[in-house]
Amino acid sequence: MNMANSGRTMSATRAIAHVRATMTVPATVGILNGFGRSLGDAIVGLQALHLAIRAGVVPPRPLLFRLPGLSTTVEAVHAAADFADIRILPQEFATPDRPIDLGDAVTRVIDIRDFVFDPDVQCRPMIDFFLRRLGLAPEQVPAGCRRNTWLASRVKPARPPLPGGYVLICPKASMRLRDMPDEIHARILRRALEVGPVVTQGIVPDGFDRNVIHLEPCARLDDLCGLVCHARWVISTDTGMVHLADAFGVRCLVFFPTHRSEWRVRDYPRTLSFELPTRLPRGIEFARGPEDYALARFSWFPNGDDLEWLDRAVDQAHRFFESPG
Repeated sequence: MNMANSGRTMSATRAIAHVRATMTVPATVGILNGFGRSLGDAIVGLQALHLAIRAGVVPPRPLLFRLPGLSTTVEAVHAAADFADIRILPQEFATPDRPIDLGDAVTRVIDIRDFVFDPDVQCRPMIDFFLRRLGLAPEQVPAGCRRNTWLASRVKPARPPLPGGYVLICPKASMRLRDMPDEIHARILRRALEVGPVVTQGIVPDGFDRNVIHLEPCARLDDLCGLVCHARWVISTDTGMVHLADAFGVRCLVFFPTHRSEWRVRDYPRTLSFELPTRLPRGIEFARGPEDYALARFSWFPNGDDLEWLDRAVDQAHRFFESPG
């Protein structure tokens, strides 16, 4: 278990000004692979880019070459980043195996293609990885700046037609290895109903259809942001939703079956995280075979059918989120 904290006390303005005063950058930068395919990677990567531009280590409006075929939501996240010019990176250049010539207009190339396979990204906070690759030392950036502050001012969340004070449950992740098992989802739904109305992005189990609202995936970014920012809590195994919750200051309980908590939520003061015991390699992104899914499921059931640990986690979240002050 880990509760993220706000970290440093040095002001963001002083820190960014100090870095800017000590760096010289070329006129035009091209960034290959605009921070991956997933929602969470895009949100965090663009926060790092926003900081790097403010610090002066990357010039204003760099060329950000993102991969093709992204979901409409991830495309909308990139479109909201008004501090970069978005370009498409042809699929044949998606990996570092094939050099790409960006022409004379680009005087510096930052190549982070296939970063998900970089061993460095699997052993440190994602924001630190992106900051380093962009040329900004993470230790020079206050914890408050490492949060996803760039997004909220650039998206107008749509208010969802849902009852007030709802708890949002996100049982599915971008990678199947991190999905909540159905039994875990059902137990969380039951406990969340003690707090208020419940909305889930998962399938509603039998017996819950009168009490739990099911939502299909949001096709628009403003709808997705509205769903998160108007929630009382978010309970998730999907880190993309956790990064959105931080962007809008929403309290979040998150479970990590494959990653260390500090690699994703170290700087999020309103997030309570639980790192599950696992026999999988920490930081694994893709299943090596069917046995990995069985190992991932086992991490949710360390004591067999006894889910008392999960009840304790929800109880702790209730104390953490609902206590005065």
